[in-house]
Amino acid sequence: MQLNINVTEIILLGLTQDPSRKNIVFAIFLFFYMGILLGNLLIIVTIKTSQALGSPMYFFLFYLSLSDTCFSTTVAPRTIVDSLLKEASISFTECIIQVFTFHFFGCLGIFILILMAVDRYVAICKPLHYMTIMSHRVCGVLVALAWVGSCVHSLVQIFLALSLPFCGPNVIDHNFCDLQPLLKLACSDTYMINLLLVSNSGAICTVSFLMLMVSYVIILHSLRNHSAEGRRKALSTCISHIIVVIIFFGPCIFIYTRPATTFPLDKMVSIFYSIGTPFLNPLIYTLRNAEVKNAMKKLWRRKVVSDDRK
Repeated sequence: MQLNINVTEIILLGLTQDPSRKNIVFAIFLFFYMGILLGNLLIIVTIKTSQALGSPMYFFLFYLSLSDTCFSTTVAPRTIVDSLLKEASISFTECIIQVFTFHFFGCLGIFILILMAVDRYVAICKPLHYMTIMSHRVCGVLVALAWVGSCVHSLVQIFLALSLPFCGPNVIDHNFCDLQPLLKLACSDTYMINLLLVSNSGAICTVSFLMLMVSYVIILHSLRNHSAEGRRKALSTCISHIIVVIIFFGPCIFIYTRPATTFPLDKMVSIFYSIGTPFLNPLIYTLRNAEVKNAMKKLWRRKVVSDDRK
């Protein structure tokens, strides 16, 4: 592929140019990012150290927390640092890397949510065959396929973007590099490329959302055959998953299923799905899950006992 790139550095206008508002952006992103790291890393450590959380559901939750942590890390640290600068800039190479990692971990999160829905479907609709169908080997292969699929998706995005000539301007009205604002820097017609990008990201978001919602409708419909206690437990788990699906895919569909247009609201929406969703996921999965809360309490007790012995 012949590259025609004269833009070596890109200026990021960020969320605001007002110095006082930049301080607010710094405080908000720092608070949420610290919460994301604390919440998701706590889930990761708890699942890895607790024998009670060895089921496939928590195996997938581990990777969801991992993808959320990496997903927010592609955006939040740079936004925090840039909010302290008078003028923020990023090299073209770093910009492309940020686009790749942002879409890679975002897509990985989508695929993991699909696997969690599959896990719940098998557990609720085919309980007698659950451990056979969702064996450790099968779960490992499914997660590996999710990683490969995410990589393919991101590489397609990057190759499509790099097929365009970038010869100026070099200013992005955003707080991080994403494909739609980046396409505005191309000095050629981007209609077909944007159509391909939208059909890629937009299709993944929309089709995945519809698949997930249909699967949960089927799961909830099947609960009528379960006992009251079984319905209560399954309903609690499914509602948590449905909440996560809605708050993640709503902004995702809004951003990536449109033609090459940007709105002022895009920045606020991007904040929500880049740091809001990874921040909320640990709260949703811990506050509504007694097994995770109990495992965290045991982990804390072990730490306290260990500290006392020292």
